[in-house]
Amino acid sequence: MSHSVAGEPPSAGRRAATSTTAGYSAAEWELLTNLPGRVLVVAARPAVGGPLRGVAAGLAGLDAVAAGRASDSDLVRAVVADIYARHEGASAPVEHLGGLVDALACCRAAVRVLRRGADPADSAAYRQWVQSVAARVCRIGPTGVPAPAGVALAPPDRRFLDRLGGALDLG
Repeated sequence: MSHSVAGEPPSAGRRAATSTTAGYSAAEWELLTNLPGRVLVVAARPAVGGPLRGVAAGLAGLDAVAAGRASDSDLVRAVVADIYARHEGASAPVEHLGGLVDALACCRAAVRVLRRGADPADSAAYRQWVQSVAARVCRIGPTGVPAPAGVALAPPDRRFLDRLGGALDLG
């Protein structure tokens, strides 16, 4: 099950994910549903000495989370549905979400959970989707405009995405 390109309409005949959560404990499911938000918050924080990313970066991250609704992966769609169901109108405090070290540790924990309980295609789609949330945020420049395609990311953003990819076992 590969994931759809963001913005594509869902495939015809695609059903809503209903039994996807059955293979996970409550703590595991919470980890999987909170991870995209953790990654978004960490990616939106400026690198030491770097420019503030601003609202546009947060919105880009939220758009990347929402793009998971169009995924071919039952798991990704179920996670997005749960994020929207649980967090509509509310947001977790930034302090609760932790920093980079915590986010990377959560990524590694999610990989372990996915290895035990997810279809390999769903696991790959979820991990790539989480990475895409961070990548969209990192593409937003200090002016609030995404960097054009082909323009290299700032070194701190590249290092962050590399570390995130490693923690998500995308290497």
